[in-house]
Amino acid sequence: MDIIMNKKLQSVLSILTIALLIIACAEKPNTNGTDGGENTATELKVSPELYFSGVSIPWGMAWLPDGDMLITDRSGKLLRVKDGNLVAEISGVPEVLARSQGGLLDIEMHPDYESNGWIYITYSSTEGEGEGANTAIMRAKLENNALVEPEVLYKATPNTTRGQHYGSRIAFDGDGYLYFSVGDRGNRDVLPQDLSKDGGKIYRLNDDGSVPSDNPFVTEDGAIDAVFSYGHRNPQGMTTHPETGKIWAHEHGPRGGDELNYIEAGKNYGWPVISYGINYNGTSFTDMTEKEGMEQPKTYWDPSIAPSGLDFVTSDLYPGWQGKAIVGSLKFNYLVIVELDGTEVKNRTIVLEDIGRVRNVKQGPDGYIYVAVDGEGVYKILPEN
Repeated sequence: MDIIMNKKLQSVLSILTIALLIIACAEKPNTNGTDGGENTATELKVSPELYFSGVSIPWGMAWLPDGDMLITDRSGKLLRVKDGNLVAEISGVPEVLARSQGGLLDIEMHPDYESNGWIYITYSSTEGEGEGANTAIMRAKLENNALVEPEVLYKATPNTTRGQHYGSRIAFDGDGYLYFSVGDRGNRDVLPQDLSKDGGKIYRLNDDGSVPSDNPFVTEDGAIDAVFSYGHRNPQGMTTHPETGKIWAHEHGPRGGDELNYIEAGKNYGWPVISYGINYNGTSFTDMTEKEGMEQPKTYWDPSIAPSGLDFVTSDLYPGWQGKAIVGSLKFNYLVIVELDGTEVKNRTIVLEDIGRVRNVKQGPDGYIYVAVDGEGVYKILPEN
């Protein structure tokens, strides 16, 4: 009888132990940020309010000093919006190839815009060698709701009829240098690891389009001297850390392997030699997730969330979010709050589930977070407490 009771007691204790372990694992936050390990709880309650609906695929957002918002529609329109209402469709916009993932893409104001009036825009341009298009970046000024004094600062070559992976996010670092991304254009086996070819890169220029003398590859024979980092797939989120002034970017992986990276001069971010993703058909294209001389992501997502848009929250309107990065998900229709400790990811938290296919997310000068959603428009995120 004692033996039977001991066995029953051991079974009960084993079950209790397993249950406690399950509870502990469920409550423990994911600190390395891998394998889709987001939390879903947050103390801050927020709600989306539709701010502007007159845009189909709102790719880029920027603000004028008077508070008006400039929104790029991937179809090729640049819209000026005030208090949620359309003021004007801006004329003088560059001609774009609005096909597949191409079109009128990102927009950013010069950090000293009030003094010099420069606006920067990326787009799919057909100018130059080859059929199709490739990523270009231009600057222009705004007068009477028209772009004037346009200057093309850089045009990736050659053109290609492949319709994907233009990259195209824009950011200025704390020293005033201009950064922009160009994706691998669907040619992963050739472009990202070749410094003599455009594509799969993040570039750094002076604000006038000239190349900084200390760019990492200016003295390397055959290398494109505007390249700042390489081994990227399709960076569609890029921003400046508000305290350090350094550049952060995320990029789409294939099936899994989306990455958040801290961008440093001359570094190789590995695509497609190393990756945490696989082909869309489920087959493998590499058996390596790390290699000497190639950077590891600060966090990655598996399964892929299709990240789009990236910013840091500085506003006191969102207690608990301040100092954290905010990332949009095209695939899963939510935002992710990413907590950092220096340059290391501590935690990820899902917020605003089911908001829609997030194309971009940015904090406006009024302190509110704005979320661009495909097919719906731009939402303003309102704190509830």
